[in-house]
Amino acid sequence: MRWRKARSSDNVIDARGRGGRRGGGKLTLGGVAIVVVVGLLMGEDPLQILGKLAGQALTQQSAPSSASTGSNEEVAFVKAILGDTEDTWQALFSASGQRYPEPKLVLFSGQVQSACGFASAAVGPFYCPGDRRVYLDLQFFSEMATRFRAAGDFAQAYVIAHEVGHHVQTVLGISSKVQQARQRGQRVEGDNGLLVRQELQADCFAGVWAHHAQARHKWLEPGDIDEALNAAHAIGDDTLQRQAQGRVVPDAFTHGTAAQRQHWFSQGFQHGQPSQCDTFSAQRL
Repeated sequence: MRWRKARSSDNVIDARGRGGRRGGGKLTLGGVAIVVVVGLLMGEDPLQILGKLAGQALTQQSAPSSASTGSNEEVAFVKAILGDTEDTWQALFSASGQRYPEPKLVLFSGQVQSACGFASAAVGPFYCPGDRRVYLDLQFFSEMATRFRAAGDFAQAYVIAHEVGHHVQTVLGISSKVQQARQRGQRVEGDNGLLVRQELQADCFAGVWAHHAQARHKWLEPGDIDEALNAAHAIGDDTLQRQAQGRVVPDAFTHGTAAQRQHWFSQGFQHGQPSQCDTFSAQRL
């Protein structure tokens, strides 16, 4: 992936080293999957459970080593990918007579405080609609490569573009509708649930970005799309559940199966139009 062709964003906030040190109790992605499944089956919010676990692991304030926080090359990569998502969504919003408010992306190490509350790196990259920021611990990319064998720069770009996709949903008012359904007591988790549809749409929006990025830069190299599809497979609900507990629990799905995530990313990449990402109206995901 020839990512250096992209414009570098000015919206990256480097907050690495401001959190607590990484303790021995840091959850892996597999551990997160267990917490999510157990929480949903017990009727509890998995993010609240993870927040409590992260808070218990916070023992002292100290800056982590440079090896654990990412290199300057990795930071430059994040800025380039974020900058290119800005260019893509600015153009798409402008074409429909709308303005695209750019999100901030916060790089953190270990744990971070957002408008959505305290979060550990164990939850992985996330988007907070409360402050319209994407949060990313660069160590997540190392775990993708080593534990889940989802390596490659385009796999990492897919993850960033997915979180930006959640920002697009927030701007368009989609995220608030899902939250309102939850507040009304509607179950949003589970196979075909609103939460899964929301996540799959973010995957499709990531594919839309990739389509336009390729059209602008011709920067994809052989194997790049396979990297993104491999990452989508590695973090599918069914894949994570099998690794964590040896079985699949569709009622506990929050992001969609590996096949669904691959399909909707491919849908966005093939068509390049947000209108092709209406997962909420789709009969089959």
